[in-house]
Amino acid sequence: MKKVKLGLLGLGTVGSGVLKVLRQNAAMIKRREGLDIDVGWVLVRDKAKKRSVEIDPSVLTTDAQAILNDPEVDLIAEFMGGEEPAFTYIRQALRNGKSVVTANKEVIAKHWHELEPEAEKSGAGLYFEASVAGGIPIIKTIKRSLQANHILKFMGIINGTTNYILTRMSEEGSDFQTVLKDAQRLGYAEPDPTADIEGLDAKFKLSILSTICFRNMVPLEHVFCEGITRVTAEDITYARQLGYGIKLLAIAKKNGNRIEARVHPTFIPLTHPLCAVRDSYNAIFLEGDAVGSLMFYGRGAGDLPTASAVVSDIITACQNEGGHHHRTGMDEGEVIFERNWISRYYVRMLVCDRPGVLGEIAGLFGKNGVSLESVIQTTRGDDASLIFITHEAQEQSMMKALEDMRGCDVISSIESVIRVER
Repeated sequence: MKKVKLGLLGLGTVGSGVLKVLRQNAAMIKRREGLDIDVGWVLVRDKAKKRSVEIDPSVLTTDAQAILNDPEVDLIAEFMGGEEPAFTYIRQALRNGKSVVTANKEVIAKHWHELEPEAEKSGAGLYFEASVAGGIPIIKTIKRSLQANHILKFMGIINGTTNYILTRMSEEGSDFQTVLKDAQRLGYAEPDPTADIEGLDAKFKLSILSTICFRNMVPLEHVFCEGITRVTAEDITYARQLGYGIKLLAIAKKNGNRIEARVHPTFIPLTHPLCAVRDSYNAIFLEGDAVGSLMFYGRGAGDLPTASAVVSDIITACQNEGGHHHRTGMDEGEVIFERNWISRYYVRMLVCDRPGVLGEIAGLFGKNGVSLESVIQTTRGDDASLIFITHEAQEQSMMKALEDMRGCDVISSIESVIRVER
């Protein structure tokens, strides 16, 4: 039996979940894995605060250094969230030779390139399965089960809050603000929901996942990001009429040495497996050159699903001899980050209801190399709504066409532009 002393940094939702799993499955972990894991320290902001789990007050501390510098602590698990002081603590732990398990997508997305060398230098381990897609074991699967593949592309729903909001809007016809307030009341969205609804949370996760899939570092500045705040109930209605649903997708593709990584609302066919993913669930649809198409589905957040991934990493860290970190092997050669990707587009606009308008707008599309697949027209007073689905076009060509249209006197407003994936 190997005895391990564990230090926890944070005892919020995830930290409490980890404590619950370690306690309720302690006998199983001892029997199956040969590990006796003892939580020796827990870093908290307020030792007197009432908590969702019972804990011996003697293990609580407000002094991070008491944990980071304790020679008896073998392993650190971090659940503080945010960039600082989490990054500083993780780096110090690695420098002290202590392996680290973290669910912190922001720290990994921003500082992976700094933390991996620290882990290598000290011989400590760095594990972050829970930083992407909660309880879905996607990182371990890609690293350890799909090494025989070139990952060609993947699309994923990796933010539960936005998926919950879009599910409610789609199924009930509710508007964005109404559903957002409900999501905040139910605890699906934070009081400040910016990171979720503007796509930033998914952006961090996509940076991590695309780096692992493509074996090339994909920094945040090369990940395009657009949130769901402009998606309306009207867009969802037209999407369904055209055979699509709307999801906030994280999309990444690699073609030779060119990589595209983008987060944005997306029209996806109603028949696609990702379209059936409801509420706060996550899913990742992945394509490898040998294995073909795979889909991973499950809880992307919550105390116990995330704790499942964290405790798995804790067990892995304990079983790796000396906790040694296994660097993510990166491919050599220059990488070009694609900003002019190819996509189809949904465009909804209000125009003057008079003869020749459709032809004029079609001409502006055509002038910029964008051809039209389908058109819907509805009358609205003195104006008309025009809804277009384009054929595949380059992003820059589409943006130039829209720029030309904004100066066109027959167009009252461009109400919505959403990319389409098939």
